[in-house]
Amino acid sequence: MNILVVLAHPVRASLTGMLADAAREGLAADGHVVRFHDLDAEGFDPRIAAEELTARRSNDALIEAHCGALAAADGIVIVHPNWWSQPPAVLKGWLDRVVRPGVAYDFHRDESGRMMPVGLLKARTAVVINTANVPQAAEQAALGDPLETLWRKAVFERCGVYDVRRAVFAPAQSASAEQRAAWCDEARALVRAAFPAD
Repeated sequence: MNILVVLAHPVRASLTGMLADAAREGLAADGHVVRFHDLDAEGFDPRIAAEELTARRSNDALIEAHCGALAAADGIVIVHPNWWSQPPAVLKGWLDRVVRPGVAYDFHRDESGRMMPVGLLKARTAVVINTANVPQAAEQAALGDPLETLWRKAVFERCGVYDVRRAVFAPAQSASAEQRAAWCDEARALVRAAFPAD
């Protein structure tokens, strides 16, 4: 399978980066073709210009490469920290510029004449791996789970991906080296279960 892995964290040696590497290793070990994009390392510009917003394509070759990788993917893995119950700005910009009409979804009229999104993605399964400094139970008690709503309902289901799996590794900042290694094993197992070897 062709699996797209997207990392959004400015510190490559962070736990988030380690989890992305573990996911890539697990997928490669099972014979998958892994297309990896480290948004910060690539200098991905999250800002969308007015002319790009109204067009069906971008004049930016990097954006078009990302769109092609997303459209071709048999599976998707997104790895990012939870910052203010949201993805980092670079990943929000990736959503705005890459997960767009004509690539990931389009609009069609339903029987009542309303414009409704219809998913275009080839992928049937997506995995989201998050790091956080607040334990997940505390986050849910205070805020619910905004990232679950974002990824499952607002992004993937709208794009036709209904098998969405997510893991949260927290608290990241105080985790020991042993805990981080164990979490990497969990992330590796998660993606291998989501995308079995052919």
